[in-house]
Amino acid sequence: MNRLADSHSPYLLQHADNPVDWWPWSDAAFAEARRRDVPVFLSIGYATCHWCHVMAHESFEDAATAQVLNRAFVCIKVDREERPDVDGLYMAACLAARGHGGWPLTALLLPDTREPFWVGTYLPRETRGGRMGVTDLAENVAAFWTERPDGVRDSASELAGAVRQMAEAPAEGEALGEADLDRAADALLARADPQHGGFGLAPKFPTPHLVALAVALAERDARAGRDRADALAVVAGAALDAMAAGGLNDHLAGGFHRYSTDRTWLLPHFEKTLYDQAGLALAYLRPGERDGPWAETARRTLGYVLDRLRAPDGTFYSGEDADTLLPDGHSEEGATYVWSPSELDAVLGEEVGALAAHLWDVRPGGNFLDEATRQPTGASVLHRRHGTRQEREVVTSRLAAHGLTVDGVAARLLAARDVRPQPALDDKRLTDWNGLVIAALARAGEALDEPRFIAAAERAAERLLDLMGTPDGGLWHRAHRDAVGISGLLDDYAFLAWGLTDLYRATLDLPWLTAALRLHGEATRRFGRAGGGVWSTAEGANDLFVRRVDLDDGAIPSGYSAHVWNGLRLARLTGRSELEDAAWAALRVPAAVRDHPTGFGHLYGALAYALAPSREIVVVGPREAPDTSALLQVVRRHAGPDDAVLLVTPGDAAIREAAPFAAALADASDRPQVFVCRDHACALPTSDPAELAATMHA
Repeated sequence: MNRLADSHSPYLLQHADNPVDWWPWSDAAFAEARRRDVPVFLSIGYATCHWCHVMAHESFEDAATAQVLNRAFVCIKVDREERPDVDGLYMAACLAARGHGGWPLTALLLPDTREPFWVGTYLPRETRGGRMGVTDLAENVAAFWTERPDGVRDSASELAGAVRQMAEAPAEGEALGEADLDRAADALLARADPQHGGFGLAPKFPTPHLVALAVALAERDARAGRDRADALAVVAGAALDAMAAGGLNDHLAGGFHRYSTDRTWLLPHFEKTLYDQAGLALAYLRPGERDGPWAETARRTLGYVLDRLRAPDGTFYSGEDADTLLPDGHSEEGATYVWSPSELDAVLGEEVGALAAHLWDVRPGGNFLDEATRQPTGASVLHRRHGTRQEREVVTSRLAAHGLTVDGVAARLLAARDVRPQPALDDKRLTDWNGLVIAALARAGEALDEPRFIAAAERAAERLLDLMGTPDGGLWHRAHRDAVGISGLLDDYAFLAWGLTDLYRATLDLPWLTAALRLHGEATRRFGRAGGGVWSTAEGANDLFVRRVDLDDGAIPSGYSAHVWNGLRLARLTGRSELEDAAWAALRVPAAVRDHPTGFGHLYGALAYALAPSREIVVVGPREAPDTSALLQVVRRHAGPDDAVLLVTPGDAAIREAAPFAAALADASDRPQVFVCRDHACALPTSDPAELAATMHA
């Protein structure tokens, strides 16, 4: 066992018995590299990553390759989900050097400054297909390190300089505005795939924040009477429909796989991550359906989260692996999920099996292509692309003749699938990802009238605040079994405050709003920077060669954009103008944000929210009073997802502290009533539910 054996990261523990002499990210590792006068070999991945496993099996588990690595380098292994700040920094270097990135991420670093002089992604053990192998890289670098050390340092200086230029992101100039939203709308339409839905070609990622932005911009254009509104709505709807129908969606258990390796959403990388479930559930909720197919997809996605990713204490695990360990000892990606016609027949019988094969496109020759060779494997990924709608209705009718429904057949197949070897569970819990799923559960509970989702969000929030809270009012980032650790990053504060704000909206229980305000204030205090905006890491976190402002979205929205959203939403709820002022200051951004809006989709979503007409609804009265309950029912029925809804109980000192303006409203009323305010101007209050409904529709 190497030095990773004491780790609390499931990913690092996967490498604890490698012959590579791994070190965790630490000052001691860099000190050892300086002592030996060798570079650092940095390998970054995560527990559910397929290509991380491939590189591990090919190279890190091979004794001869390990010997070469150990001789040439001090080797450091990092879990990107434990240390997203480390990953983000060296991924920025990879993007600067190569124009693309991915995992596993490989970087070679100077031992004194930690600056990268070479970056890449997956490397085979031996050079092939134009891709340098690990052993050749190690031997070439060892020679350069000895013979041309100045050249190595020049490369590091150049690459680190490019990263610094991006990382510092000066807050200057004018804030984003209406014209930028027009550019963002045009950019979304230009990137949209009109044939298969979603954005870009292949590989294709869900990017739910871009779908949500398309919806928000469609609503904006509709208010202005622009023709582009219909096109944006079609783009959003096509993405949602295509992802739900494709192999990206698990048609048996619910939930979505990480991304599609092809353009049509058929062939997924099979890992399932908590953050994808949260983001996609929010995207499917945004259109506002309660009973349609999008709403059902949101229900199934969050149902998967509750069934498969919920820890005993109510918090949520990080995800499930792409690969399945089979009884013969080898791992195979997607082995749990794919089917053949004979396997369907064995579970359902030949006649029903044939109907299921037609419904989910399970072919005799298979539809699943190996990613590396693009050759058929003989297996099929379930998806709902096969046949016309009329043909599917015929299949549904024939199933009914057997006394079966599509859901009933899916349940039988899932029961059979659950007997197969299952993907490994990544059982660490992350504050930021849990915050996202709390937001999704809370919003779904309200939008879909599903109390179980709200109850799950409340339990997770209570436990998370207790488990992840530090004595000084901060947050830990990671919990694994009984151990918490790693100081919280901006994402932890921003995403948990986001979740708590949505939980307040769903429950109107003041402690959630109070907690959200406190965390937002802590984030501003710990990460705020002169001139506006927030750093990604706290002051004093000095184990990186540069402190970054991370504006762009990755697989999840940036913590920066979430912090801006939080400031805007909390300002509308509480009437605190300083929160809104700080959010606008953070919207003063570098030119790159204007030039490439789809890379910053969640920030543009915050901008659309900030510029949209606002509506604040203040309900005054004791919650238990029948008259208050009647008014709350009307508010629940007619409030939009972006409306700020505040419940003020007369005599409650806590609400006066959280939202000082509410004190005057409470004092002015001797009975339950509602104030409906638009753009900071309030209509006369009403105590009549019918009048309230009319006012909210006006």
